[in-house]
Amino acid sequence: MSYSIIGFGNIGKALAKTFARKGIEVSVATTRDPESFASAAAAIGPTIIPKTLAEAVKADIIFLAVRFESHPEVAKALPTWQGKTIIDVTNAYGVPPEKLGGQPSSKFVSQAFSGAKLVKGFNHVVATVLDQDPAVHGGRRVVFLASDDDAAAAEIGALAEKLGFSPIKLGGLSEGGLLVQARGNSWGHLIFKDLVKFD
Repeated sequence: MSYSIIGFGNIGKALAKTFARKGIEVSVATTRDPESFASAAAAIGPTIIPKTLAEAVKADIIFLAVRFESHPEVAKALPTWQGKTIIDVTNAYGVPPEKLGGQPSSKFVSQAFSGAKLVKGFNHVVATVLDQDPAVHGGRRVVFLASDDDAAAAEIGALAEKLGFSPIKLGGLSEGGLLVQARGNSWGHLIFKDLVKFD
């Protein structure tokens, strides 16, 4: 299974750190030349591999950690996203719902990545929290996952556990998924809730 993170801002770097902590290789890409962020990637750890966008989209599981309005640009990188799982980490705060055809933002994003399985996740906490070790006082930080594809949600749940998080599945994108999606100028009820689960 190969992994990549598209977008290397604060959230992208925080995600990269979660992989580095576990020594798991992940490629990172932006629309810029990999040379321009190679030193930032190296500073996080040896398993963080800077790549071009065209190389990074070859991964099986792709974290979409770009600004919401940049996702159509990323989607153009492949003619079809068949066989890939996209984790939508974007937040469409401030985007008028009518611009999204009244749909939840993740449904809108999934249409751009035709053929992919899409899971909404890793977007509900701010970068400074995501950046921290998910092991907290003997518990594990929660990540919420929503998807219309149960198998994809299970696959990303397993990855979240491997990265040290405690995944909680919320159901479909238009159901529990609304709790972790911004709508217009309001945030979903679970966004910014930093929760820790104790087994």
